[in-house]
Amino acid sequence: MKRADLESMSVDKLWELHEKIAAKLAAKLAKEKSMLENRLRQLNRALPAGEVAKKSGRRPYPVVLPKFRNPDEPSETWAGRGKQPKWLTRQLRSGKRMDDFRIAI
Repeated sequence: MKRADLESMSVDKLWELHEKIAAKLAAKLAKEKSMLENRLRQLNRALPAGEVAKKSGRRPYPVVLPKFRNPDEPSETWAGRGKQPKWLTRQLRSGKRMDDFRIAI
């Protein structure tokens, strides 16, 4: 279809053409999505049973034992990784040292 043909068409005819194109595009996308999902299912069947579950993208990290304990609430602990907990921040601001909260091993 030439540009001159499109320019000479009425708004109603252009809208009708737009709807036909959108419907055709949606049908083709649905067909391609279905084909890709079938291919993915075939590939998953080809893998050993445990391989599908193992692919999380992250490596497994070891369990980190806590190194610090809140003396006021012994159930609150911190392993020393990540952001400091609020209880520890409050205690440090009051003048205590990190070693005061260290868990004896």
